[in-house]
Amino acid sequence: MTEAVQLTEHGGGVVQITMQDRSEKNTFSHALVGGLIEVYARIAARPDYKAVVLTGYDTYFASGGTQQGLLAIHEGKMTFADVNMYSLALDCPIPVVAAMQGHGIGGGFVMGLYSDIVLLSRESIYTTNFMKYGFTPGMGATAVVPYRLGESLAHEMLMTAANFRGAELERRGVACQVLPRAEVLPRALEIAAGLAQKPRAALVLLKRHMTRALRERLPQCISEEIAMHEHTFHQQAVADRIATAFGR
Repeated sequence: MTEAVQLTEHGGGVVQITMQDRSEKNTFSHALVGGLIEVYARIAARPDYKAVVLTGYDTYFASGGTQQGLLAIHEGKMTFADVNMYSLALDCPIPVVAAMQGHGIGGGFVMGLYSDIVLLSRESIYTTNFMKYGFTPGMGATAVVPYRLGESLAHEMLMTAANFRGAELERRGVACQVLPRAEVLPRALEIAAGLAQKPRAALVLLKRHMTRALRERLPQCISEEIAMHEHTFHQQAVADRIATAFGR
């Protein structure tokens, strides 16, 4: 493991992934991305694991792309799909519970929504802020956000790039548990423990069945998002916004 990502065994087949790249506030740094890819590979290779809890540290869950990474996409040096870390939870063979105890920003929020069960914090901010910088959403956001939160709310979040507190999303009727921050991780571990009481083979088969529609939709969605980026991401105004508004 790396300092940015820790894997903890809780016994009974439950494991916890903790994202804690404190110096980068859990943006998609090389350390965080590499650590996540490594731990999910280890989990997939362990037949005794039955459920995963994915969480962050303090008031941060995950904060999306780094400023350098966004500028690299703007300059045409890479695309968000060059390294597929965004759907690691979806591709994990066993159920993943996202304990989003802290802020979920942009791609960080989208990454959490690929989990099978999502818990939010009333105090935290959640946003799909791609359009804040003038480029259209990526990471499969146009597929997974409506899949998880519903079409109407997804359209509002993706188009406006507005910030939403967990408490507001709760009032809007999101189909996720929304709890005080201190209760999010304990509740997620409780759910994972309940999942781990079931046979692993049944969990794997049921997850594969229930996520099939999203997995089948995702490749075309990624292709369409990259095509939209060709028209939106390479504008000078986008670079200016990334340079001046990033992190604000």
